[in-house]
Amino acid sequence: MASKLRTASWVLLAIAGSLTLLAALASASIAYSGGWYAIGPAGVDKVAEGRQAIETALRGIRGTSAAFAAGYAVLFLFVVLVPYRRGEVWAWWAILAGMLAVVLLVLARIPFLGTQLGAAPGVIILVSVGLGLILDAGRLRKISPLPSRPA
Repeated sequence: MASKLRTASWVLLAIAGSLTLLAALASASIAYSGGWYAIGPAGVDKVAEGRQAIETALRGIRGTSAAFAAGYAVLFLFVVLVPYRRGEVWAWWAILAGMLAVVLLVLARIPFLGTQLGAAPGVIILVSVGLGLILDAGRLRKISPLPSRPA
């Protein structure tokens, strides 16, 4: 049973990482192709109001955000598909720490900006990655959460 849960865990995490990477690439495509996207209740063109420098800056911000999301997704996938899949305990903790950093910063918009707009991705990450980690929480019965150093 434990091996089936471990397999379900890494497969769910790999799907979550792959979807995150696809979403990041789609976001970068929108930023760099000149496509329409919403900034709050208005489109980027309305916010910029014909000021090309403002629109370029907004697209650059979206592109940078997409780049960091893609980098996170690639690193996440590498950890899931190599050490996590092998059953290394530290990888479980690393995925948890990365997920919490993303979720906390995404959800910080609620108290600090007074909006829930854009909070859904944080909840989706919390649920999908959290479920994936819970499925294989049994690995935590192993020794240390960090790799041991050679003597």
